[in-house]
Amino acid sequence: MKKAWELAREMFVEGVPVYQADDNQTIWEDNASGPEKAQDELIKMYWHSQVPGSRAHESICLASIQAMENRGYIVDGGLEIYKKGLKAYEENDIVQLHKLTFDLFNTVKNARKNEASEYWKQTFYDSFEDYVKAVDFPEKVEVTFDEELTKKNHAGWLAQIIGGAYGTCIEGYTGENIAKRYGFVDKYIRKPNTYNDDITYELALLLVYKEFGKKTTALDIAREWVARVPTGWSAEDFALRNLKAGILPPKSGTYHNAFNEWIGAQMRGAICGQLYPGNPYKAAECAWMDGSISHARNGILGEVFNAIMTSLAYVETDIRKIVTTAIDLMPEDSEYGQVVRFALEQCKNHDDYYDAWMKCEEKFIKYNWIHAYPNAAAEVVALWFGEGDFTKTLAMCGGCGQDVDCNAAQILTIIGIIVGLDNIPQYWKDPIGDELDTYVRGLKKMSIKELAKMTTEVSKTLKD
Repeated sequence: MKKAWELAREMFVEGVPVYQADDNQTIWEDNASGPEKAQDELIKMYWHSQVPGSRAHESICLASIQAMENRGYIVDGGLEIYKKGLKAYEENDIVQLHKLTFDLFNTVKNARKNEASEYWKQTFYDSFEDYVKAVDFPEKVEVTFDEELTKKNHAGWLAQIIGGAYGTCIEGYTGENIAKRYGFVDKYIRKPNTYNDDITYELALLLVYKEFGKKTTALDIAREWVARVPTGWSAEDFALRNLKAGILPPKSGTYHNAFNEWIGAQMRGAICGQLYPGNPYKAAECAWMDGSISHARNGILGEVFNAIMTSLAYVETDIRKIVTTAIDLMPEDSEYGQVVRFALEQCKNHDDYYDAWMKCEEKFIKYNWIHAYPNAAAEVVALWFGEGDFTKTLAMCGGCGQDVDCNAAQILTIIGIIVGLDNIPQYWKDPIGDELDTYVRGLKKMSIKELAKMTTEVSKTLKD
C-alpha cells in the first residue's frame, strides 16, 4: 500500500492548471459566505434562541453558567461576560459576539469548585460497575418474541411519537403559564407533526444494535451519531463537537460539556428498555453505555431510570409498581436518587397531581427547564397520578410544564406498551397515522409499524 505522502504527491503532480476568467472574486465570495453565515447564526443561537415547536426562549450561554453552578462550581465573571454578550447580540455586533462566546465558554470550562456546595456531598457513580454494586436488580422475566411483542412495540413507538408531538407545542414553559393559556391540555393544541430531535438518538441506537447486536459499543453508537445526526443541542451539541475532534466516549460526555446532567440522556432511555423487554439490568447497561457519549453521573442515571421503567412495562401492568421499582434502583446516596424519591414522597403526601408537582417545582427551582431533575420529578408525578390512563397521564405531564416533549415521549412509551394500541384513543392516533418524519440522515421517512417490527427483530438477537 502506498504511503500517505505518495498519494498526496500523486494528487499534486497530476494537477493541471485550470483556465479561469480574469475575475474569480465571486468564487471566493461564494465559498466564504455559506460557512460564515452558518457559524454566525449558530453563535447567535447560543445567546438567544426560541424552541422551534413552542417558541419558548432559551440561552445556552446563560444556561452554561447555571449548569455549572448546579454541579458545584463557581463561574467567576461569567454573568459579566453574559451581559456584554447580550448587548453585542442586541446590536448585532457579530465580531464582538464571537469574541465573547470564546470568553464565556473558556470561563465556564475553567470554573472553580465550590467547596460549600451540597452537590459534593453525594456519592458519584462514574461507571456501570459502581452503580450495579449499589442496587439490587430484580430477576429478568422471559418474554416471547412474537407478534404480540411487536404489537406492544408498535403501541410504545406510536405513544412516544404522540407524546413528542403533543409536548413540542408547549415545552419550555411553566405548568402555570401553560394552564393560563390553554387550560388542562388533554388534546393536541394544533395539528401535530412527527419531527422531533429527541427520537433521533433512539433511532441511531436501534440501527447500531441492528448492525452489531451484542457486540455493540459506545464507540459504535458515537460513530452512528456523527453519521446520522446533523445537529444537536446542549449536551449533545458539545458531545458531537467532541466526537468530531476525536474525543471519544466517555470523555466526549465530560470534556467541556457543562450540560452533561441535563435531560439529553434521560430523553432517550425508552429504546434501551424496548431492546431488553423484561430485563431491566440489561436495559440499564445499554442506557449507561449510550448515556456516556454525551452525559455523566446523574445525567446517565436519568437514561437508566427511563430504560428500567420501559423494560418493566413489558412484564408489569401496575404503573405505580413500575415507578417504585425504578426509583428503588436509583442509588439513595446519588442526587438523582434523592430527586425521584422526593417526587415520590410528594405523590404519596398529596391527593392532587398539581399540588405534588408544585412542591417539586419549588424544590428544583434553581435548575433549568432542560435539566434532568425537574423533568424526572414531572415524570414521576404524571405516572403516579395518571394511574395508567393514556390521556390523563399525558395531560398531567403537560400540566407540569418543563421539557414536556421529552417527558411525554418517554413516559407515554411506557403507558403505550402497557395499554396497547386499542386503548390509545383514536383522536391521538389518527393525526399521526403510520408515517414518521425525521431529520436522521438516510432515514427521513419510515413506517411506524415497520419500526416496531425492526425493534422486535433486533431485541430478539439480544436475548440471552
